[in-house]
Amino acid sequence: MIKRMLFSGGIVIVVLIGIYLFRGIDSPDMAEQGGWQHPMTPWGEPDLHGMWPLNHLIGVGLQRDPDFGERLFMTDEEFEAEQESVRARDERFLSGTIPVADAAGRALRQTSLIVDPPDGQFPPLTEYGQQLQADMRGSYRPGQTVFDDISDFSAWDRCITRGMPTSMLPRNYNNGIEIIQSPGFVVLLIEMAHEARIIPTDGREPLDPAIRQWLGEPRGRWEGNTLVVETTNYNGRVGKTSRGVPGSPGPLQPSTPNMRTVERFTRVSDEQIDYELVVEDPEVLATGSFTIRYPMFLDNDYVAYEYSCHEGNTAVRNYIETSRFERAEQAGQNAQ
Repeated sequence: MIKRMLFSGGIVIVVLIGIYLFRGIDSPDMAEQGGWQHPMTPWGEPDLHGMWPLNHLIGVGLQRDPDFGERLFMTDEEFEAEQESVRARDERFLSGTIPVADAAGRALRQTSLIVDPPDGQFPPLTEYGQQLQADMRGSYRPGQTVFDDISDFSAWDRCITRGMPTSMLPRNYNNGIEIIQSPGFVVLLIEMAHEARIIPTDGREPLDPAIRQWLGEPRGRWEGNTLVVETTNYNGRVGKTSRGVPGSPGPLQPSTPNMRTVERFTRVSDEQIDYELVVEDPEVLATGSFTIRYPMFLDNDYVAYEYSCHEGNTAVRNYIETSRFERAEQAGQNAQ
């Protein structure tokens, strides 16, 4: 929640749509200028290490404002207004005695993080998805007043995880993502909800399908300079979005154990990684899948703070005590 980077203006925008969706939107692709070579690790793999926070995505909704239609990028006039909005937001949230949110630091021309379906909207749910949605529980569920035990809370309420794809989406604070590499492994340390996604890249076989995990079981491989991460073996107990994600369709978007995600990390300059995430879950998504894309920018000055979710967290107990008290009071009034 501490200021990371103030918007300083003077951003150079180089839009090269048709060459690569995001390459060069906010920082020029040095490879295309000539002379840039992809950094490599001492053991010969593409080097992605560093701090790549997502605070610059705070102003980009997961879903697209319908006024943009199928336009993924803003016009110059729209972008100028977006820059001013980002400046005002950063100043508003950072000007107090204690900052209450991360600074976005820069505006993007992107109109949504979802790029497919083309309208930038979260896919409608199948009939089965709607049934699962109706049974989802959590403190963010609109209208839920009964909290009796731990099963009435979501995985995030319980400080377990935000799940996927939410762990790779922005929030208004704690947006740090650090990439660490060693021979045979890539690790993503995610500040929000203290995640550590350990991705083997040594060609090992997937886990037995019977073994299910909160964040699934990832397997990574290199396709040229692109890290491709395919994840299966999800447990299906975490929703696909959360209320904290800007532009989210809501907190109750179910997933199944058969969900599959495919991510691509492609470094296009010293300062930028182009990221793509395909989420496949045809049992609950009417379109079968959706795709998210965005640029990640290197900021090794960003400081990730410990997300101490459990320590001092009395929310679950307070919800249960308050719910039981209110229901007892209501029962007493009804008995009179």
